[in-house]
Amino acid sequence: MITTKKIDSSRKIAKADTSKKVKSIASKAALRSALLPGLGQVYNKKYWKVPIVYGALAIPVSLFSYNRIWYKKTRFAFSVRTLNDVANFPNIDPQLEPLSTPSLKLYRNEFRKNMDFSVISLLLLWGINIVDATVDGHMRTFDISDEITLGLKPTVSNNLTSGGISLILSFKQKDNHSKIISF
Repeated sequence: MITTKKIDSSRKIAKADTSKKVKSIASKAALRSALLPGLGQVYNKKYWKVPIVYGALAIPVSLFSYNRIWYKKTRFAFSVRTLNDVANFPNIDPQLEPLSTPSLKLYRNEFRKNMDFSVISLLLLWGINIVDATVDGHMRTFDISDEITLGLKPTVSNNLTSGGISLILSFKQKDNHSKIISF
């Protein structure tokens, strides 16, 4: 949306509406982080967060990989034991040989459950990455000027018998007058 302002009958000045631009910064950052983790942080120029994002996402990926390896080993050992497949007994992992059949079943189920939790953790951390990029996108255009102040001020009542602390929030307006709100 472009608004125009007449200065005189022959000249016009165009003023662009920036409200859509503010909204698009956060949505672009969120979309980029959804496509590739850390890309929204790069878009927001928060480069230092990219190693943190990948470090956090590496944990559930490595746990998934570890649990998948052991799930396959325990599943194989359990199926060999339950089917009494004597030909495959030497192919069972040496660490799993002393375990009983119910123990193999228990371990197999635990590794499977841990794989599922790893996937859920990965999705949760990816979502946190998207939220972080979105919040940073919103905060990139946030005005943090001195026109808004928050402070604490000690107060004393009129009869000097009680006192307290007031929380004061003040907004400086365009005409250099302040609006003060105290709690």
